[in-house]
Parts: sequence; structure tokens; C-alpha cells
Amino acid sequence: MRLAIIGQQAFGASVLDAFLKRGDEIAGVFCAPEKEGARPDPLKVAAQERGLQIFQFPSLKSTPARDVLRGLDVDLGVMAYVLQFAPQDFVTIPRFGMIQYHPSLLPNYRGPSSINWPIIKGDSKTGLTIFRPNDGLDEGPVILQKTVAIGPDDTLGSLYFNQLFPLGVEAMLEAADLVVAGRHQEIVQDETQASYEGWCRDKEARINWHAHIDHTYNLIRGCDPSPGAWTMIGDTKLRIYETRKHPVRRFGDVAGKPGEIASIGEKGVEIIVQGGKLELLKVRPEGGAKMSAAEFFKSLGVTVGSAIADRKTFSEAA
Repeated sequence: MRLAIIGQQAFGASVLDAFLKRGDEIAGVFCAPEKEGARPDPLKVAAQERGLQIFQFPSLKSTPARDVLRGLDVDLGVMAYVLQFAPQDFVTIPRFGMIQYHPSLLPNYRGPSSINWPIIKGDSKTGLTIFRPNDGLDEGPVILQKTVAIGPDDTLGSLYFNQLFPLGVEAMLEAADLVVAGRHQEIVQDETQASYEGWCRDKEARINWHAHIDHTYNLIRGCDPSPGAWTMIGDTKLRIYETRKHPVRRFGDVAGKPGEIASIGEKGVEIIVQGGKLELLKVRPEGGAKMSAAEFFKSLGVTVGSAIADRKTFSEAA
């Protein structure tokens, strides 16, 4: 089939490669312009290396964008990680329209941080959806869905790169074949089951050490590697990554108050929280590189029983 790829980043590049490897023709690649000083987009780089036509329009709502797509005369448009808004007078140009990837089981978790939030909320499963883009945000009819389990220790990174990314590339190929062959179904999303979640950014990623162990553990892994859950240690902003959870089993197993340091070991630092202790393994101070939590805390000269954050500090900063 003759395709246009619309997308960005490593996912867009992998989708491009997957279609090329099986012999499909890529008539053109659309990707957003890079911000000044930013690295070239991986999809753009992949397209350049293969000698493909590349188009970088500031807006897909423009007449030039529509004219170019129309001139490419493609069977299908494939939207792989698209942050630009694509209006109906753009997505309906290809003979068989367009398909779009979203990393959740729509209509659940519409929105830009749809991988973070299921982990943060403690869900045991999520998935991906290939759907028809419309003028709503992730609201178009569903063509194909794949469900994946969220392991108890999965992070944003492991869930995406080990499951949602490779499975998503395969699903794009499968959905494209179904649509062009006319063998697909388009299932309207059930609005009574819909949920929308906004960005998971710094404000949402701050740790409250007085929250329950499960809540804090899920927040850390749902923000690992981006944006990185964080706390303040004195005047230093500290992002926290690899963590182990040690729930309390019986009364008296944990002595101390939430937010206090319970132990400093060779590699990890245990922090008391409601319901147990969290062992911090990898951290990154603002402006620095990732390092072992033990190395960082020892460099500060803190001792067991020191409080790394208290309720007053958290409330004021929030």
C-alpha cells in the first residue's frame, strides 16, 4: 500500500521502519518542526536516511499541509505519536482515511499522559488502541485494541518500551491491513465509560511522604523516567527513580515518623512512610546525574532519624 506517515519520536521512526521492511511504499513523512536548539526528531532522521520526502508544517490545519497530502495520493495515513492537531479536512484526504495510535484502552485515559496515570492509580492492566482520529481528543471510533498487564513493579519506562511500544508497532500494521482490505470494524466509544487525564508534570509528581506506601510507590514508578517523582532535601530538588517497597507486616515493625530516614545501606536508603518503608536506590539531584541513593545521602552527612520532608513543607510547596 502507499502510505503517509504522520508522527514524531522513536515510535514514529519504528512504525516507519516496520512498513518499509514489509515492502509498503512511503510517499511522504510529516513531522512537527523542532524547537530552536533541539535535536533532530528521530522520525525525521529515519526518513532522511531513507531518502523520503519530509514535510514539517507548523500546523496540519493549514492549506499547504492539505495540498501536500492530497498531492501524495496515498491509500492511508498512519498517525504514530502525533501531538499536532489534525483536523477532519486533513485526515479524510487519503483514500482509506487515517488511523491513529493511543497507549490506553480508550475511552479510558484519554489525554497526553495515558501511560503514567494507570500506574500511578495502581491499575493492574492497560493497553493500546488504534482508532479513527476525529476533532475530539482521542474520541474517534475504535478499530483495534490490545490489552497488557501492568506488573506490580512496572515503571513508565518498562511498560512502554517492553510492551506498549513494540505491540503498538505491530498493531499499526495489523490495523492498516484491516482498513485497506475493508475487513475492519469501527466501534463508537462509550462516552459513559470515558475518562480524561491531563499531563503528568512536575506539580503532579511531587512526593508526599505522609501518603500511604502504595500511593507513593505507584507515583514514583509511574513517573520513572519522566517527569521523575521528586522531593526537596533542604534546598536541593531530588528526583527519585528505582525504588523497592517494604510493607509493614505487624505492629512495631516500623519505628519512626513518615518522611524519616530508617536506614542508610551500601546502595539504598529506607524512608518511613504510612504502611511501611520505601527503599530508594537511584536518585538524581537537580542539575546532576543519576547516582545511588546511598551515595547521595552520605554526601549530605544525614543520619538515621533525619526527616527529609515534613507535612508543613509539602503543603506550603503544593
